[in-house]
Amino acid sequence: MRQTIIFMFIPMLVLVVITSSACLMAYLIALSFNDPLILRKLIIRFSQIFLILSIFPVSRYLGLTKEMLGYAAFTKMFKQFFQGIYVSLLVLLPAFFMLYMLGVHSIDMTKEWSFEWVLKKIGIAFGLAILIGVVEESVFRGMLYSSLKKYLPAFSAVLITAVYYAGLHFLDSKTPVSEETLSLKGSFGLLEQAYLNVFAMQDVSAFFALLVVGIFLGVLRSRGEMNLAFCIGCHTGWVWQIRMCKSMFTVHAITPYSFLVSHYDGVIGWLVAGWLLLLLFIYWSWGQLVSKVVKL
Repeated sequence: MRQTIIFMFIPMLVLVVITSSACLMAYLIALSFNDPLILRKLIIRFSQIFLILSIFPVSRYLGLTKEMLGYAAFTKMFKQFFQGIYVSLLVLLPAFFMLYMLGVHSIDMTKEWSFEWVLKKIGIAFGLAILIGVVEESVFRGMLYSSLKKYLPAFSAVLITAVYYAGLHFLDSKTPVSEETLSLKGSFGLLEQAYLNVFAMQDVSAFFALLVVGIFLGVLRSRGEMNLAFCIGCHTGWVWQIRMCKSMFTVHAITPYSFLVSHYDGVIGWLVAGWLLLLLFIYWSWGQLVSKVVKL
């Protein structure tokens, strides 16, 4: 238990170092351009870049090979990726259908619907979804999960990774920066507010849903040694569907069932969390049943 607690806080220390470095770099660039409006975006972008780059020194320090990180041969990863896309459609489309039937979502008829417009939306959404899937899965189910798995049981590694995955989605500050507040102190003030937003838990349903999403992806990751591309595909498929939903559907905030979605993106919330937990329970129950049959 003590070891689990220690390793639970080590990623936080690494994250503080990364975001502090990003904060300093963003301040220097914003100051050189004398443009306070870009400070917040620069902090976010540099944090993302440094997180990705941290994979290499962390992996080398811990002796993690690319196979341990979950990377397989290209042809195998290509196949796993599209298998993940397929699973994402099977998992999330029923939730979209339910939200539509309950009147939480409806088709946005104010859009200028055309074949070209739909095709463009599909292409842009899929491209962005791939980028998000590759980056986030490489960091969480790749580096973080593999690092924790080296010292902790798989369950602990999955849960801790999921907590960080959910929390980092709220690591942001909406406070505007002016020329008067463009300073190193003001820059780190934005970072402080971003961390406070994580612990404030202002949208519990969104956090819990993202936590369950992280657990679901972690369980997928724990089922094999070199299956990171499967998680990337599943993550990509989910992000793609959510972005398409935001482009083509309207979210009705005042309905008897609007509590099923959060304000985070109008999709994830109690419904998605409950649905994924049900699937995880079915998966676990089926595994238990198979184990008993095999023993017989």
